[in-house]
Amino acid sequence: MDSPFPGLTTHAYVWRGPTGNVLFYNPASEADFEAIDALGGVSAQYLSHQDEAGPNLARIAERFGRRLHAPAAELAVISPHGHVDVPLGDERHVDENGVEVLPTPGHSPGSTCYLVTGVDGAKYLFTGDTMFPTKEGTWSTFLVPGRGDAGELRRSVELLGTLEPDVVISSAFGGDTAFETVDATRWAECVAQALASVPS
Repeated sequence: MDSPFPGLTTHAYVWRGPTGNVLFYNPASEADFEAIDALGGVSAQYLSHQDEAGPNLARIAERFGRRLHAPAAELAVISPHGHVDVPLGDERHVDENGVEVLPTPGHSPGSTCYLVTGVDGAKYLFTGDTMFPTKEGTWSTFLVPGRGDAGELRRSVELLGTLEPDVVISSAFGGDTAFETVDATRWAECVAQALASVPS
């Protein structure tokens, strides 16, 4: 998927959940689709926010027949690109796929993060664009002018700070990688860095 923000890269990820393969974010190319095929396809896809919507949503639906989970607050932007089977509201919950849904508005009105447990027992936190790694190796936020809300974004990052992830994975990123393995000390540092980037 082409990034709307120069200097940022985006990726999508497949998690082998208890009810089938789950796709987080939105893949970009035919090679991505072939890799997903090789893993057995996907039964569900989760978008973190409206910036991940695009023509590929229709292609993914046609090819894999997956159910699309996306923020209800952003249906007007997402739905023209593909039917949203499961609109996600503002309630934190664990769904039928074993995905913990974490409403984290601020970057956009419906921004949502997801927490899952891997086969190794590790906790994987998908942060979307709520917070992401920079080329300097720090973690940051980005408030979209005219769309984002600084107060909500700050509260959302504070919520993420209460979690205990082992691996943190963003959608867009400005450095060499979108993910980082963290312990409690490093995660507290990441959250503090992200909070410091929120406009006052």
